[in-house]
Amino acid sequence: MEASKPYNVHEAKTHFSRILELVATGEEVVISKAGEPVAKVVPLRPKVRRTGRGSLRGQIHIADDFDELPDDIADSFGMR
Repeated sequence: MEASKPYNVHEAKTHFSRILELVATGEEVVISKAGEPVAKVVPLRPKVRRTGRGSLRGQIHIADDFDELPDDIADSFGMR
């Protein structure tokens, strides 16, 4: 994702609400001091919403032998 127009510190303070609106729409904003970039304001990742326990039922399959280790691996862990 490419950053939008860079803002200097004074512009960033003056137009902070506008910058937040840009970021909320997915843009990245660079803030510069004396012509040198010093910060980037980026959108946060959206939170994953779970509908509750069992929300993935039917989408995940766990094999019947999931807890069984092959003999050579069990021996490596001293389980036999």
